[in-house]
Amino acid sequence: MQIMNEGESGGKDDLLGLLLESNMRHTDEHGQSSLGLTTEDVVEECKLFYFARMQTTSALLTWAMVLLSMHPEWQDRAREEVLGFFGRNKPEYDGLSPLGTVSSCCNLLSAPFFLQNFDDMVQQNVPARSVQVTMILSSCTLRLSRSAGRRTRWRSAATYPAGVVVELPVLLIHPDPDVWGSDVHEFRPDRFAEGVSKAPPAFFPFSWGPRTCIGHNFALLEAKMALSMILQRFEFELAPSYTQYS
Repeated sequence: MQIMNEGESGGKDDLLGLLLESNMRHTDEHGQSSLGLTTEDVVEECKLFYFARMQTTSALLTWAMVLLSMHPEWQDRAREEVLGFFGRNKPEYDGLSPLGTVSSCCNLLSAPFFLQNFDDMVQQNVPARSVQVTMILSSCTLRLSRSAGRRTRWRSAATYPAGVVVELPVLLIHPDPDVWGSDVHEFRPDRFAEGVSKAPPAFFPFSWGPRTCIGHNFALLEAKMALSMILQRFEFELAPSYTQYS
């Protein structure tokens, strides 16, 4: 903050700099008004940004390895794709976009798309640790909540009084067979071969609109980069001692 006050360069284009700039602007205009971000607010925003990113992306990669172990034919296809583009060289940013199979796997795994509940997870032999990690993710993964700050009319469908909380159950909408077909619970990355254009309003693991997840593009880029490097170096399978939970 001292650097910003003295007009020195640096700090204003990163997350912390933008938060502090907003805080200083509100404080200058409103004194100690509640409109300003307190120091505690800034700290909590930084925690949310960094820790939520770490948990959700690591969980996505965990699911990727577990489910590609269960479906080795897709693991082979994804590996062939990566080796075809990059060989054994380090993947580069410009080469990630054409990775159709890897991208489809990331889309499929970026939210609980084909698993409705714990019973489905048990039936599909998902290890308990992966279930636990997924179930403790931040609410933006399993549901989205919005509170109406004032009386709001949503198109012509409904009017919401101030204070009403609207819940969007991602966990129920993503595996809806009326949208995605009767095979919605099957691990089929090729359902995203042409992106999510089939039903974009029914696929929102990062939310959508002006308040979409600030880390959306970075998270998918990071996941595709990491998964590509894993596939280059390793083959993975479920342990022979693994047994189905009952």
